[in-house]
Amino acid sequence: MSTESWPPKLKEWVAKCLGQMTDANREEAQTELKQVIAESYANKTLWTTDWDGVQLKSLMPKPPPVLSTQSHLKRKLNESHSSSNKKTKKGSVSKAAAANALDPDDAAALNRRAARFQREHEIERQKSSRPFNNHTSSYPSPYANPQLYKSRSGTPATYDADNPDADPNVPNWDRFTIVGTSQEIFKDYLRLTSEPKPEQIRPYHVLQETLNQLKKRWREKATYNWICSQFKSLRQDLTVQRIKNEFTVTVYEIHARMALEVGDMVEYNQCQAMLRNLYELGIPGKVEEFTAYRILMLLHGRNRSDLNLYVGQLTEKQKADPAVRHALAVQRAIAMGNYHALFDLYMNAPNMGAYIMDHFIDRERIRALMVMTKAYRTLQLTFIQNELAFDTPAAAREFLVEHRAGFFTNPNAPDADAVLDCKPAGPQLAAVYEEKYRRVQIKGAV
Repeated sequence: MSTESWPPKLKEWVAKCLGQMTDANREEAQTELKQVIAESYANKTLWTTDWDGVQLKSLMPKPPPVLSTQSHLKRKLNESHSSSNKKTKKGSVSKAAAANALDPDDAAALNRRAARFQREHEIERQKSSRPFNNHTSSYPSPYANPQLYKSRSGTPATYDADNPDADPNVPNWDRFTIVGTSQEIFKDYLRLTSEPKPEQIRPYHVLQETLNQLKKRWREKATYNWICSQFKSLRQDLTVQRIKNEFTVTVYEIHARMALEVGDMVEYNQCQAMLRNLYELGIPGKVEEFTAYRILMLLHGRNRSDLNLYVGQLTEKQKADPAVRHALAVQRAIAMGNYHALFDLYMNAPNMGAYIMDHFIDRERIRALMVMTKAYRTLQLTFIQNELAFDTPAAAREFLVEHRAGFFTNPNAPDADAVLDCKPAGPQLAAVYEEKYRRVQIKGAV
């Protein structure tokens, strides 16, 4: 059961319970918490339960111990001692008071702590729904160091003047961010192994110029290895400075298209995964185009469960987009075994969908040939070329020979007149399919 499917009220209640836990009751409270959620999930009442009114027994304040009459009399006798012991008595009383203030069973302290956790949870939720009208994201940087980077106002990063009750041990990440100072347009990608230094990071306006120059170099036929290194460096500078806006989406979209064009599926899948997160944050971009690409990638991976789940979550706007309609038509053609429609869709794929289909079209050609060789005794090579979207009859012959199915009734005839002998070709095609295409390996899949 994923926490992403929990209702907001349940998430708030869990955060409140976690805030009330102490070392003394944590194990018992966590066990009871899991049991309550599991029972509600089993009863299908996650969305109907009034979580604000649910109270864990293990987190309820325990009644203070009742002093007996004898102990009360002893305390009175101790208070009647000489004044020389009063200072000692005051010291012990103050220590006892401090201990009581830190008592994990103190209901007031627990409520204050729970309220603080609830407030922090509310702030995080407001951040996630905040419009992206600037280039700096509200998410904490994994590289931030309060001792190296101060807030722009000069206030120490760990002090929150707007919320004096906030825990000083919880940094206010919004009060500081790393801002690069490097003016270099191009910079090779190097994996970070230490704290990033501002003089090695390019600021936002330099990164915008970098993207323009990279697009120009790509049109001038620069090598992909160099372009890829520059884009990874650009993405790294965006991540370090916590920049998540439309420019960030544009960078990942352009890099993904370039990766598709050269068949670099590792980088494409990394860009696709990041774009999915950025789109979920509400940042605008080419959502429908990359939705279609994701459907085709799931078809390539033959991941039916994820594909059905993803298609079921599409909005009416997305389904109305031509690229998404095309991807859904490809899904339908493969599911129904309609290879005639499939290869027609392959020849008319919008955007860069054909680059993804290239990765599984040979598999579908083998499946189509397995059906065709069962239905016919012989097949004209030109018919196979037209039906399975080969560029030339020679390309169709080469494909058949490569897959051990090059059996022709007239092997010495020109390609335009060659005829495939289906009876010996069928078993070979089935064997090749089992060996080569039954299992799918996708590099860099996320």
